[in-house]
Amino acid sequence: MDSKEVLRIYMKEFSANLNRIREEKFETMDNVATHSSFDASNYNKLEKAKGNPTIETILKISSMLEVEPKELFNFDFDIKKFKIDM
Repeated sequence: MDSKEVLRIYMKEFSANLNRIREEKFETMDNVATHSSFDASNYNKLEKAKGNPTIETILKISSMLEVEPKELFNFDFDIKKFKIDM
């Protein structure tokens, strides 16, 4: 499978988890902008599986949501299921 396709699938799962955590903390996207200095439009792109966050962005999101960075990746994704073409 093409690595871009695997990334797309992974980002979809990451985004769903990010959305779940954000809803627990802030309920709405408007509250993200109101209660943090994080750029809500950029954050919204991540919840829609658009983009590929840097480590710096992961750390900023973790700080904003007051969770450990590893919690953002706490979802099921069996990489063994995907054969990535090199």
